Amino acid sequence: MLDKPQQGVPAGEECESCCPHSPVLLPRWDRLQRTAADRRGKWWWEKTMASGKAGALVPSDPTTEAAEGSPDTSSVLLAVEEGFPPEISLFFSIESRSSRCLNSQLQEAARKKLWALESDDRDVCALFKELSARLVCMQAQEDRFVLTFKTLEEVWKFSTYLTLGYVGSCLEQLLFDQEYWLNCALMEDTEIRVTVDEDRLATIYMGLLLQEGNFFSRAVPGVWQAEQEGEEGLKLCKNELIHVKNVGEESKWEGMSLLTGQRGPVTVTALEPIPHPFYQWFLKNYAVSFGISQEISGTTSEPIVKGRCTATEDHRGAAWDELSFSKGDSIEVIGFLIPGLPWFVGKSRSSGNIGFVPTRYVNPEACEPLGKGLVFLSEDEKAPLLRIPCNGGEQHFTTLFGDLARTDITSVYRLDGFEPKAMFLKAPSEAVLRGCKDTQLLQSWEEINGLATTSTSELSSPGSESAPATLEDVLLEKLDDFDDPKFFIDLNAGHMEDADVFDPILTFLNQDSYVPSFQSLYDLSFSFLNSTFYGFSEEDELVLYLETSRNWAKRTHSVWAHVRLCFLLGKLCIKKVKFSQARVYFEEAMSILDRGFGDLPLLAALHVNLASIYLKQNMKHKFSSLLGKMVTLLVCLPGRSFSSENELEVMMYVLKEAIAVGNGPLEVRVCFLIVKLFLQMGKNDEVLPFTEHLQCLTTTLLSPDTSSVPLDATPILSYLYDKKYLPNIALASARLFVPSGLKGAPTPIWRAGVILQNASKLLGSQLERSSIPALACFYLKQALHFSCESKAVPTQRTLCAILSRMYLQHGVLDGAVCYAATAVTLSRLMGEEEAFESSLSLGWIYLLNSQPGRAADIMWQLLCSLHGTDSVTQGGAVHNLLAIALKGEGHVQKAAENYLRALHKAKETGNKRNQAIALANMGQLSFSRGASQLSELYLLQSAQLYAELQGSEDLEMELVQVLLWLAQAMVNRQRMEDGKLCYELALGFALKWHNVRSQLHIIESLCHFYSKVSPDLQACITYHEHWVSLAQQLQDREMEGNVRQTLSQLYQALGTSEALRQSLDCTKQSLRIFIDLEETVKAAEAWLQAGRLYYLMQEDELVEMYFQAAIQTALKWENFSLAMDLYEKAGDTFFNGSRNRDRAVEFYRGGAVPLARKLKSSKTELRLFNKLAELQIGLQGYEKALEFATLAARLSIRVGDQLQELVAFHRLATVYYFLHMYEMAEDCYLKTLALRPPLLQCSGEALYYCKVYCHLGNLTLHKLKDEQDAAAYFLLALAAATELGDQELQDLIRAKLGDIPGAPQGPEGTPGCATYRPRWLSEGGHVV
Repeated sequence: MLDKPQQGVPAGEECESCCPHSPVLLPRWDRLQRTAADRRGKWWWEKTMASGKAGALVPSDPTTEAAEGSPDTSSVLLAVEEGFPPEISLFFSIESRSSRCLNSQLQEAARKKLWALESDDRDVCALFKELSARLVCMQAQEDRFVLTFKTLEEVWKFSTYLTLGYVGSCLEQLLFDQEYWLNCALMEDTEIRVTVDEDRLATIYMGLLLQEGNFFSRAVPGVWQAEQEGEEGLKLCKNELIHVKNVGEESKWEGMSLLTGQRGPVTVTALEPIPHPFYQWFLKNYAVSFGISQEISGTTSEPIVKGRCTATEDHRGAAWDELSFSKGDSIEVIGFLIPGLPWFVGKSRSSGNIGFVPTRYVNPEACEPLGKGLVFLSEDEKAPLLRIPCNGGEQHFTTLFGDLARTDITSVYRLDGFEPKAMFLKAPSEAVLRGCKDTQLLQSWEEINGLATTSTSELSSPGSESAPATLEDVLLEKLDDFDDPKFFIDLNAGHMEDADVFDPILTFLNQDSYVPSFQSLYDLSFSFLNSTFYGFSEEDELVLYLETSRNWAKRTHSVWAHVRLCFLLGKLCIKKVKFSQARVYFEEAMSILDRGFGDLPLLAALHVNLASIYLKQNMKHKFSSLLGKMVTLLVCLPGRSFSSENELEVMMYVLKEAIAVGNGPLEVRVCFLIVKLFLQMGKNDEVLPFTEHLQCLTTTLLSPDTSSVPLDATPILSYLYDKKYLPNIALASARLFVPSGLKGAPTPIWRAGVILQNASKLLGSQLERSSIPALACFYLKQALHFSCESKAVPTQRTLCAILSRMYLQHGVLDGAVCYAATAVTLSRLMGEEEAFESSLSLGWIYLLNSQPGRAADIMWQLLCSLHGTDSVTQGGAVHNLLAIALKGEGHVQKAAENYLRALHKAKETGNKRNQAIALANMGQLSFSRGASQLSELYLLQSAQLYAELQGSEDLEMELVQVLLWLAQAMVNRQRMEDGKLCYELALGFALKWHNVRSQLHIIESLCHFYSKVSPDLQACITYHEHWVSLAQQLQDREMEGNVRQTLSQLYQALGTSEALRQSLDCTKQSLRIFIDLEETVKAAEAWLQAGRLYYLMQEDELVEMYFQAAIQTALKWENFSLAMDLYEKAGDTFFNGSRNRDRAVEFYRGGAVPLARKLKSSKTELRLFNKLAELQIGLQGYEKALEFATLAARLSIRVGDQLQELVAFHRLATVYYFLHMYEMAEDCYLKTLALRPPLLQCSGEALYYCKVYCHLGNLTLHKLKDEQDAAAYFLLALAAATELGDQELQDLIRAKLGDIPGAPQGPEGTPGCATYRPRWLSEGGHVV
């Protein structure tokens, strides 16, 4: 990922010559100073105007401002604080590397993820806390995070992570789901660009510096001269480093010069704070008692060089260690020549002498720079630093891979279709499926088969690819094997005076040049105490022996032995913290050394150790006299081993000098050595800031072309972040590491291991045990590619097994099959046992992928291979999987036979777990054939066996599956209480092990049970609540929204006021989710549901607002069909309610009807007019009801649905009746009767005829006063009632006939004839 700070200041300005580019904050820092000056200028102008001095000059630069007088400190602080708010915006954009364009699809997916995170921002807050920032808010629509900082360290750390590219990588880890990580091609082509306003970030930092009032600054050129004229105070030099403190005065603070150590007041405006946070932190935490020496000078662009140079002047050495040469002589640089240092070690090409050479007397143009790939270190120095300590090395991760690839499939049976680590939730995209089948990373089958001829001893094993490293191996160059001489410490009084006793050690130590045996004498770990000397019980005995040896060396004038013995005695004094005594020994060694370049390590160790003591004991003059040559020996000799932990203090001083004078090459070289020494000392906390700074310098300061970074320290940083438990940053660092192929450096296998380890920490709460995160997919494939190139067959097989398991866990079964098949081919090169295990795993994955035929083929082959062996357990495992395959192919009888064979083999070995699995599989086979009772019997036996076993997670998750099958069998036999018990017992086991996916499966079954099988509203609500919590744990927002909607309806069904409140709360939460996910239809339905609930709660003022929000949601996306449906449903709420029923008219007539006409949905329009007519009848608006009923009748004729036409005309007749238009009502009733068949079809139809004829009889008798027609209608009603067989109804009609004079008392003729209706009654019909 690429984080993009804004670009730096153009080269050539004066401030750049005195301070190297900061990789974090220095870009545009000069603009920040101008901005701060502008703010001060604005303050000055406002103050002048307020005082009435309208003609006062507005200062345009710091010098002018100083001449006019300066604002007080509080005003400067106010200018900074008011100029920019304390918050800063972090914008991100997701781009394609290949097209260099925005990936709008991924950008939108990231926005959706952010919207989802807005409701629960704990993960985002935790991420930015790790990145040393504080989250203020997220603004998904603007693709930004708003951050703030409270301390200087927070700004420093965040800006460092920004420079190193970690912020973008961490956002990628936060925003993308498993489908993205499984699509390796997409992942490789995607980068997240992160941008911040660097000026604002720098201003926040400046404000915090001023608030703290204790920081390091430089004298501002042009201002310090004006401030010093005529005033007493601290005398400043141009660009001088000053430590300032706020002592409460407004315009002057207390300052201390780092050059002279003098203290005094200094004007605030004469200061320019050092912008780089690392420098501020370093100068505060690693202060020394005396100031800068001025021995080292600054540099602009000259690189570190090596090779030969030419003398420009004659020079005669003032001391034995200085080289004499003449003008024009060719001098070979020993090690490096670093610009700005006063000396380098050189060798005269003419005389062959070696000595210190003054840098000012040579022309280095003939020398060659170290090159893009090196810049500040030698090739030999790279690999030792990059070897990670053993507990983070490749052997550790090889063990991790082995654990992840391990399977028990050859000894433990499998339940039919049950793989507890797999999830089959969503169908993977085509891109993921294509990516998992990409075999470019694998060796071709020909190459793999070609390895079959390789002897077993030639095949690499996972453990042999990288031998376990020790800390010494990590940081020290390995020397050739040699036999170190050993000396016995004999303190016998007689022997102490015998020169012959000391002759061996004096002879050994008096060699005039360095030999490998001396390494143990000079190294950091005092290894000579164990390797060179023996026979002493306490170190004091060794000191006495060395003292005596030193005296004999003096007597015999053995100069080299004398020097080395003084050095060893000095080291032992340092170990005992006797620094003054150590100084005496070192000074004695230096005084007698007159030809030291034969042993450069000794010369360097003496200079550096003596300088460290001078530094500790505040001997400024002695330290200064030694400094120039000491720095050369310290930093210019590549591969030099450290001799003492005290060297650290010297290097800190040199780093301070480099920062003070702006010597970039020296700074990065010393920083590299500090990191190396800290790591060798095992001080992981202390080394981290320096390693980060080194990485910043190497990536931005010295090598803008990131393809040729001199030293990629990301492996070390990943290791350190992992130790500090910063999984996001450790993961980002490891992902940014590109293995170089350098011998001894971390490989893709190491990178994959670090990523797996930290991804598991990061996703720990979301991952089941032994799960493999999808984020590791690409890096596992890279590791596999690397192991293919190195022909490491066991590692290839292990990685293929891990990739297969990873794809299986994430539901990409085609990918699981692909890598499992490759593992089978590789395992055949290793042995029969490995081949058997891999083949069995492949067969199982085929079964999970619904390919029973292929699985059966493998199982038959494995059974053949087991003939003649005594592998009972393996045979049982094969029979069990073969039975599952045969069941899948429909061979039930053969499947049952193989299950029985597997069961017998499990009983033969006494393996109860395998017996339980075989019985459960037989039970499931019986259930699939409809034998529920037999199924229940087998499953109960299985559950009883599981109950006898010790409960581990794997066992009890299998028991959960058995209990679910048992519950289904019991429910199928109507044993509801027993089924419920099995379901809830299964849930208890899943809760015990916090197995989220298993809980989800059980909860779905329980919710179905309590809603459909054995309805229990309260229990259903309880389990839906738990379903919501599971969806939140899985971060499945869509599932959570759907379940909350269902839960809302369940609460609504309770009907209490409290339940309605809870229902509304569920609806609103689901609404937020659907809006975040841009689920338009579901969001609109949620708006509508909320409006309905407000209506039920009688909060009428909010009802229409929510209804309109629902409708507008649909109209915004031009979903007119949805909008029409929502209008109708909103109207139905009022139509079916008891309040404000007239409000339904607006939704029906004003909204739904126009959309129905627009969409030409005649049936919907007819339904709406029917509702409108019914509504107006209820509201007694009969005139409007007539209008709607007439329209409905016309539409019903057009639609051609006789039932709808009948309903429309019946309602129209009712309206006419209420309007006292009785003839029209009579005609419409008769029209409805004419729409039915001549013969009665059912009893319901007879009842309808009876009621209509009764109604017509009443209408004609009482309204139209026509007794004859009334009698005829009542007779027809009586005939229908007789056909219906309802005696009570017949008696009622006869009573009505009895009230009509002269009316017959029953139908005449055959009763069946009464079913024929007189057609003439409706001839012509009512014209609508």
